[in-house]
Amino acid sequence: MTSQEKACRHDVRSTGKDMALFCLLLVISFSSADEFFSSIGQMTELLHTEKDLLTSLEDYIRAEETKLETVKSWAQRLANLSALAIQDPEVFLGHPINAFQLLKRMNREWSNLESLVRSNVSDGFMSEMDAKRQYFPGEDDQTGVAEAFLRLQDTYQLDTDTLAKGQLPGQERHRASAFAMESASKRPSPLLSSGTSVLPSVLTVDDCYDLAMAAYKDSDFYHTVLWLSQALKQMEEGEMAANVKVVTLLDYQSFAFLKQGDLERGLESTKKLLELDPENLRANQNLRYFEHHLEKQKTGEETAEVPKGRGAHNAKYERLCRGDSIEMTPRRQSRLFCRYYDNQRHPNLVIAPVKEEDLWDKPRIIRYYDIITDEDMAVYKKLARPKLIRSRISDYESNRSYAVPTRISQNAWLEDIEHESVAKMVKKMSDITGLDSTTAEAMQVANYGVGGQYEPHHDFQGDEVEEPYRNLGTGNRIATWLVYISEVPAGGATVFPQLGAVAWPIKGSAVFWYNLLLNGKGNYQTHHAACPVLVGSKWVANKWLHERGQEFRRRCGLQNS
Repeated sequence: MTSQEKACRHDVRSTGKDMALFCLLLVISFSSADEFFSSIGQMTELLHTEKDLLTSLEDYIRAEETKLETVKSWAQRLANLSALAIQDPEVFLGHPINAFQLLKRMNREWSNLESLVRSNVSDGFMSEMDAKRQYFPGEDDQTGVAEAFLRLQDTYQLDTDTLAKGQLPGQERHRASAFAMESASKRPSPLLSSGTSVLPSVLTVDDCYDLAMAAYKDSDFYHTVLWLSQALKQMEEGEMAANVKVVTLLDYQSFAFLKQGDLERGLESTKKLLELDPENLRANQNLRYFEHHLEKQKTGEETAEVPKGRGAHNAKYERLCRGDSIEMTPRRQSRLFCRYYDNQRHPNLVIAPVKEEDLWDKPRIIRYYDIITDEDMAVYKKLARPKLIRSRISDYESNRSYAVPTRISQNAWLEDIEHESVAKMVKKMSDITGLDSTTAEAMQVANYGVGGQYEPHHDFQGDEVEEPYRNLGTGNRIATWLVYISEVPAGGATVFPQLGAVAWPIKGSAVFWYNLLLNGKGNYQTHHAACPVLVGSKWVANKWLHERGQEFRRRCGLQNS
């Protein structure tokens, strides 16, 4: 037997069907290259060749059968999931685990399936794959959704194990007015029900590993440790991993512990790795490193590091996103009221005044309930969907806009004349606020992604801009009108970190505030943020009203209030 045949025999047993088919053809080519008929001795060698050929053929047949069973199993699992998901895609994708797994599936698993079946698959399937490939998410999408997952974990202080099991909380409102409770009674409870027929959304070992690697690539070793530890925990509990081994998890974990300054736990991970792979060169080097430096710490030659925690973050913003407003004191709350409001007997509001609630007293932030119908909200979404593009922020100096990780959403603009539902909302906004809408910007409709957020910002252009919104010629943004047009079961609040105010995203309600003081200067206390969406699909529609046209509607004053 030639050396190539021997190598081929080894590869058939170790690498499966592709190598088996290759070797099957390779052995035939070797055999046909030699003369055998003139010697029985030579012919007996053919028997060994035929035996190897049969072994290769049997390996190939088993591989094809395994391939078919794998494809059937994968298709059945996806069919069950797809049948449930397609009933209400937004609700399904509102759960961040479902969104994470969808992007991962479309980015990697379909491609893996393609590789599996490409050797012998129908032209129809391949044509479909080729036609749809341009719509597949890429690595950037998978990285983005992983980062969103970590952001949700931090903002809402979610335990890793609980999060991996998909046990996400429903929204809890820490204060509710009579109007809020009345509105809530008209819709399903925001709490997630464990008694529903929804398939359990859980993270696998491989999912946990992917989250850890996303953090690792970003040098975020705090989250790397958390998710590697979760992956190892699930494997200890008996879960099998498809694409990652325990030694790989332990290898990355020991290094992450080192970067976190936790040498003792790094040593512990390294010892566990060596129990499984005693000859692992890197692990043996790491063992000596950890033991050496820990010994120096014991003798006082080195100072032990305090293990690092999370990196820099906006603690107050995250606290408010969780609904924890220590600034909402009983005294301040006693100054906040609910009322029916007709804007000084406005003709369109006398018979049907709106429900108004004070969210904050100074500066005044107000919520209006039942501002918009379900039909109108559906119209906004329908009009916006084809136009949605990644939301961007503007650089006033360069007059350019660009996407940033601090703003995770897509938006579209609707003109007042596009549909009567848009015009109706604009008219209602003017009736309630008393402001002129003719100089307002078009309605912005935004939909937030997985963990979608917009970190603290203000809506006006500050003193650094000599002529605010020069391109519009309508002055600065005097006020903001923000309408929530979808249910958000958890997360997604609008918060004001300078104040401590929290506005939960109640469907059909609008929140209103002035961005400018009476003297025309920007009110930096209106610095606000859209908190990450934990569960659900958050849609909002907002109008920015400008200074021009308000001269006799909101008169200027010398006082900064």
